[in-house]
Amino acid sequence: MKNPYLPDIATIKEIIQETPNIKTFRVVLDDPDKMEKFSFRPGQVGQLSIFGIGESTFVINSPPTCREYLQFSVMRAGEVTTRLHCLKEGDRIGVRAPLGNSFPVEAMEGKDILIVGGGIGMAPLRTLLLYILDKRENYGQIKVIYGARSPDDLCYTYEFDDWRAKGADLVLSVDREFPGWTERVGFVPAVLAEEAPSPHNRVAATCGPPIMIKFVLKGLAELGFEDEQILTTLEKRMKCGIGLCGRCNIGTSYVCVDGPVFTQAQLKELPAEL
Repeated sequence: MKNPYLPDIATIKEIIQETPNIKTFRVVLDDPDKMEKFSFRPGQVGQLSIFGIGESTFVINSPPTCREYLQFSVMRAGEVTTRLHCLKEGDRIGVRAPLGNSFPVEAMEGKDILIVGGGIGMAPLRTLLLYILDKRENYGQIKVIYGARSPDDLCYTYEFDDWRAKGADLVLSVDREFPGWTERVGFVPAVLAEEAPSPHNRVAATCGPPIMIKFVLKGLAELGFEDEQILTTLEKRMKCGIGLCGRCNIGTSYVCVDGPVFTQAQLKELPAEL
């Protein structure tokens, strides 16, 4: 039996500079058999490790339908992420994945989908969106509301046209006016209220800065969404990734095993320490 703490070695094949402090890494497991057999579900995460430094948790934000590489988007924020940002294409890292639960994509079939993201919070939502677009016939209308502080803080801008071409109603917004910006201006919760999507036969998934999520959840409730219709992901720091160390526990739940995807109904059952 494989040691669950032992990472697989992977090579960085491509690095994309998303924003001034966010990079996307496309990596391939060095063992071709493991790469061919690797499978995961939208929303699952992985631990990326820098040898001699440590490891951190990031969502796998390529869709399961992509077999060429695994994609992780990393915001520079601490020691491990700063070291990751210093790496080059061809460098090697450790990967422990997949970990955690996932979006209930089968239960979402036949429903309209609302995705509400902010900044780097679009990373876990991207894998859900691309999966749904690849399985377009199984889902209803797809609306995406995505915002950031400025146009330079939006990730995956090179994919927006493709999202729209495949059937996503994409609403983009920035917090204030910027020269040359021709789309919406306003905070994401305000744009959500303006769009006012119907909760009828619809599932909403949201991720972004905690303050954004707080007001998006409030806005969804005001629009009539039930707690069971709302999905979000938690970013509470994970250590072991397999529910043993207790680093990411919230009461008796562990984000690394019971999450990172939770319904709003499940979140309300968690202790107030969250």
